[in-house]
Formats: sequence, C-alpha cells, structure tokens
Amino acid sequence: MRSIARLALVSSLLLTHSWGAATASAQQTPHQTRRPDAGGDLVQTTTRRETRRFPYGGTISLFGSPRGSVTVESWSRAEVEITAETELRANSEEDLALLARVTGFALDEEPNRLRIFTTGTHDRRTLKRLAPDFPRRLLDAQWKVDYLVRVPPQTDLEIYIGRGALRLGGVEGNIKLNAAETDATLELSGGDVEAVIGRGKVNVRLASPSWRGRGASVNLASGELTVELPAGLNADLRLSVLRTGRILDEANRFVKKVTPDGRAFLFRFGAGGAVLAFTVGDGTLRIVERQATRRTSQNRSADLR
Repeated sequence: MRSIARLALVSSLLLTHSWGAATASAQQTPHQTRRPDAGGDLVQTTTRRETRRFPYGGTISLFGSPRGSVTVESWSRAEVEITAETELRANSEEDLALLARVTGFALDEEPNRLRIFTTGTHDRRTLKRLAPDFPRRLLDAQWKVDYLVRVPPQTDLEIYIGRGALRLGGVEGNIKLNAAETDATLELSGGDVEAVIGRGKVNVRLASPSWRGRGASVNLASGELTVELPAGLNADLRLSVLRTGRILDEANRFVKKVTPDGRAFLFRFGAGGAVLAFTVGDGTLRIVERQATRRTSQNRSADLR
C-alpha cells in the first residue's frame, strides 16, 4: 500500500510540475551542457536549483537515485536549498530528450515537512504511468543525480541512496541514513542518529566533546568504519564486529569492558554520556583521535580482537 501511495504522489507531482517550468519564485531555470564522452556517447548535464522557506525543527526526506552523491550541509537561514546535477548518457539527441522527460526530482511540500523524490528509469511503475511508450532499450541507460542540500542546523533528516558518496555535516536532529554502497563522511555532534550502510568506507567525525541528543548507531555490513574522537570526549562507546574483522584502537586511551556475550566492547570517555554505537559486520572498525588521522602511520595501534 505504501508503494502504491508513493507512486500516485510522485506521478501527480510530475504531471503538475514540468522540469523546465517555474513552479515557484525561488526556482531557477535548469542549466544544460552537452558533450561527447570518450566512448562516443552524448552526455547531458542539467543543473536545477530550488529554494523553499523551511522552519527549524522540520523534517526533510530525500530519496536519492540508484547512482549519485548526496551532500547535506547546515546553514543559518530558515530555508532549504536543493541543487541537483543530473547527468544523462545516450547515443543520440533524441534518446537524451526521452531520458530528460522522466529523469529529475519532484518536491512534496507539507507544513514542517519536505520530501524530495528522484525519478528515472529505476522507478518502473512511475515510468509506466508517465511515459507508457518509453523505449525498452533506454531502461538500462546510464544516468545519475548528485544532490547538494542546505538546511537549518536543527533539522530532522531521512536519506536513502543507492551507490555514491555521502557527506553530512553540521545538522543536529533525528537522522536516518540508508545507503547500499557509499564512501561516506559524517560529521556529527548531536541528535538521534541511525545509519545503515551495506558496504563501503565510512568516516565518522565526532565534532563536539559532548553529544547533544539521545545518541547514535552507525552500522556497516561490510567495509571500513573509522571513528574520529575529539579531545575531552564525554560519551559511552559501544564497538562491535559481528562476523569477521577486527577493532583497532589507534587512540590508545581506552579502558575496555567486554559485554557478556563477548561480541562487543564498551568504553567510557570522561564522565560518560550518550551511547554511541558503531558496528561492522565484516571488516575493520578503527578508533582514532581527531588530530591523529593525518599521521596514522606514526600511531601505535592496539588490536582489540
């Protein structure tokens, strides 16, 4: 039922707002460039920017593309700015025009909530409704959407992406992140954070000595997870490797406690505080000092597992 409701919502949004039309005074006309790539295909890049008034404490949901990056930054304005760069690849001008008809993003606006939906050939149900005559030969065409989103610091986020880089910084709120494969940098200082990542390389930077919020849970199924600790940290860390891998203490200031099942390590820093949990299924979990990341090779590391 939820997927049907989402299909109807996205379709109605797309039918109401064309990509090139000005839907609000804050929208800028998309800018396009075209060039041939090394293989002879045509590459079309379109940049579209939208700005909306947005209150502190609101919720933004971003449903990204199967391939493409997402960067979310905080700023001091009570606005959200969305900049999306869409790249399409095809053999002809006609094919580029067909892809451009169905690829982009749509906005669903409610009081205190904004949803950003990526549309394209991956969403077959919406595609069938919008372009029933869309040629099957273009279903596997290469395309991506890279997002840069600026939001107020106190914003709740829901981010869903496929494969691509993820950057998040300066936002404190209820944050949910889901990614299939990513090279992620998360600069966190507070809120209630839950991140689930399939595979990749994840770097978590704790920006503040004291966590302002309930806590964090960052889970990586396969890959390398690095946690950078600030000086004077007050927090409780829970570190786990579920299957194969190891935990490396490159900070060298732990007093570890092993959980009863022997599968996780608990650490208290300073006076303690919020519980920050970091879990790797298969791979490496590294704990480093913030200033030590630039000279990792000089650090002595302790293998906790």
